[in-house]
Amino acid sequence: MVTRIALVDDDRNILTSVSMTLEAEGFEVRTFGDGEEALKGLGARPADLVVADIKMPRMDGIELLTRLRQSGPIPVIFLTSKDEEVDELLGLKLGADDYITKPFSQRLLVERIRAVLRRDQLARSKATPEPASLVVRGDLLLDGARHACTWRGEPIELTVTEFLLVKALAIRPGHVKSRDQLMDAAYGEHIYVDDRTIDSHIKRIRKKFKVVDTEFSQIETLYGVGYRYKEA
Repeated sequence: MVTRIALVDDDRNILTSVSMTLEAEGFEVRTFGDGEEALKGLGARPADLVVADIKMPRMDGIELLTRLRQSGPIPVIFLTSKDEEVDELLGLKLGADDYITKPFSQRLLVERIRAVLRRDQLARSKATPEPASLVVRGDLLLDGARHACTWRGEPIELTVTEFLLVKALAIRPGHVKSRDQLMDAAYGEHIYVDDRTIDSHIKRIRKKFKVVDTEFSQIETLYGVGYRYKEA
């Protein structure tokens, strides 16, 4: 099946050039000039992944992401300007799977899209779960075949990136994972993101767990080193 990409930006030049590049790579691309237009279009015909600018009229990328997250964990990649660091971090806390700063290499964007789609396909496999796909650590249960996470029996809605980060930590309790190791686990060895991206994801993960358990403290920070999942 052809992968459907929704491209959302108020810059017509970006919509034209990026859509041509993505179509040349075999993707089906639908373009939207702002978040409100995109929300309506995606409601009628969903996409497999959304690439969205943050700064847009009527409805910006942050609000679009918030509204999309109400329906499900569709992968989202943000486009940002270099002077929008606050927006980058806010977007990642809301659950964006990745971001790329303008001006950007279209080849790099294609690689980021493929990396996020690979993670999404692996995490959302509908195959019958095998024992190896299940990770149980005390009150935590991760089902990789169904992209399901529960804490004390309560479901935790994680994005693809968040799920892979929790799994990377929980698979070996007590062992410290550096930020570089977590980047590789969630993004792959050939995709670079800076340390702030991992830190923002971890903050978001903790917040989600604390919604169902205010005492949640299993993911520990070792300042200057990385993170680890607390041993039982």
